[in-house]
Amino acid sequence: MNDEMKMPAAASDRLINPWKKILFVFNPVAGRSQIRNYMVDILDILSRAEYKVVCYPTRARGDARRVVRERRDDYLYVVCAGGDGTLDEVVSGMMENPEKPFIPIGYIPAGTTNDFASSLHIPSDMVKAAEVVANGRIFRCDLGLFNESDYFTYVAAFGLFTGTSYSTPQELKNQLGHLAYILQGMTELGNMRAYRIHVKSDEKELEGEFAYGMITNSRSIGGFSNITGSKVDLQDGLFEVTLVRMPKNPLEMSEIIMAIGNPAMQSEMVITFKTAKVVLSCEETIAWTRDGEYAGSHKEVTLRNYPRQLRILVPEEYVSDNGIQRQL
Repeated sequence: MNDEMKMPAAASDRLINPWKKILFVFNPVAGRSQIRNYMVDILDILSRAEYKVVCYPTRARGDARRVVRERRDDYLYVVCAGGDGTLDEVVSGMMENPEKPFIPIGYIPAGTTNDFASSLHIPSDMVKAAEVVANGRIFRCDLGLFNESDYFTYVAAFGLFTGTSYSTPQELKNQLGHLAYILQGMTELGNMRAYRIHVKSDEKELEGEFAYGMITNSRSIGGFSNITGSKVDLQDGLFEVTLVRMPKNPLEMSEIIMAIGNPAMQSEMVITFKTAKVVLSCEETIAWTRDGEYAGSHKEVTLRNYPRQLRILVPEEYVSDNGIQRQL
């Protein structure tokens, strides 16, 4: 795969399907397993909108990706219910299907953080999110490619706290929500370390000791809004890159915390820039995550942005007639 890679043919934004058939993939244990309490309401909303719904509950990691990749029937939409990791799997499966075009995705957030849904103004209330699937409008946003083989919707990250999402026990996530991530993350502070990383993009090339890095296309990370800046455009073809240097003393740690909490603050400890492609390399392997799920350990990672490739249903009031997301 290269910079001139041809993406799958896109379905029309005005796609008409007389059967109005939906493939509904859901993770029954995401978040606090609350989707089980709303299934009747969700299916009622979709059926009243005259959709024929084909349901598939996932049973293990990778299930959603496989089901969407291997789909053979023609669907108007593929709808997923779960956390950001479930959405990541559905998007990856969609891109990997060699026979079917990329069709719009509906998202009913049922996870613990649901960062991407927040960026898209998709309601956290599952019943209201189902209404968006039934009556929303298609929004075309950027999509990330990780090492030429895997896709991500909103974040790829390494370093401190990177393992928190996938190492936090599901039971703890279900009971405590965001607090579970904070408690689990605190246990990692003693293991804080730096990686000497070479960073290369068209806009910037540098090398340094970094404790954390994230490449994002989102207005919310880890449940915190505007952590990547207040002017994030989800369809500009650019990632927001944030690299955090290794603090040498408590003052530098305090500076990092303030800089991350206030992206407008200038700090040598936190480097930020925008790019469509970035390569990060290190002499040792580093653990990465994609959309909060473990993405393996790598010595080199290439991340590319494919502008407006992902088609996803959002509330109608947030999309203008020309497909641009409104800031309300």
